[in-house]
Amino acid sequence: MSTDYEQFEKEQLAKDRDAAGVDTADVDDTTAQNLVSELIDADVVTPIPEDRVLVHEPSGTTFDSTTQLAVFHRGWTAGHDADAEGE
Repeated sequence: MSTDYEQFEKEQLAKDRDAAGVDTADVDDTTAQNLVSELIDADVVTPIPEDRVLVHEPSGTTFDSTTQLAVFHRGWTAGHDADAEGE
């Protein structure tokens, strides 16, 4: 194995560990509501009242639960932050 490949593999494992380390267990209903309200104000999330869903604009993913959206956004943000660090 080349040294470059070994270094790349170590960086990927570290990135995976960092992304997996996102803590979502502390997302209760109140925390989720507050985060989603902030995301709506920041135009990151668009509510579609007639369909009773929320659209996470950067990913295009649709949710019918504020808690699912909050957990997803935390993971999505952590993943993007890890990608940005790797560039």
